[in-house]
Amino acid sequence: MTDINKLAAAVGQQLQVHGAWLSTAESCTGGMVAAALTDIAGSSAWFAYGLVSYSNAAKQRLLGVSEQTLAEHGAVSEAVVRQMAAGAQALAKADWSIAISGIAGPGGGSVTKPVGTVWFALAGPQQFSEAFCCYFSGDRAAVRQQAVRECLTRLLARLQQPLMV
Repeated sequence: MTDINKLAAAVGQQLQVHGAWLSTAESCTGGMVAAALTDIAGSSAWFAYGLVSYSNAAKQRLLGVSEQTLAEHGAVSEAVVRQMAAGAQALAKADWSIAISGIAGPGGGSVTKPVGTVWFALAGPQQFSEAFCCYFSGDRAAVRQQAVRECLTRLLARLQQPLMV
């Protein structure tokens, strides 16, 4: 069992303990988080939806990300992942959601958003919301794997804490 499998199983256990549902909204990881979660037997008891919204149009249509937010901040930004997470949570009627948008490379980076920049957002009960950014190194596959691992690690840590909002 890989570390990602272990993390996904632990996330599932925490969701089951709380009787909670999870949805995902992924861009640069292309469904890899949803795949890791659904690799766990019994995940249908706590995993509701997995959306891959790779294009800006998909982010707008599926998740309700505003055109203005995309224009002002770009797809790889705190503002966009927060809207993605809120949209996934609402669409699935889930207790929790996580969103990811980043630049996996090899191209597409800039001075302000280099390759390896990945934004994450969590949305939870009681209008809980948090976002964070990580900078990963390596090739496209490595950046994506690190993003999945970080996503599951942060989600697990959050699920293990009492909700303080």
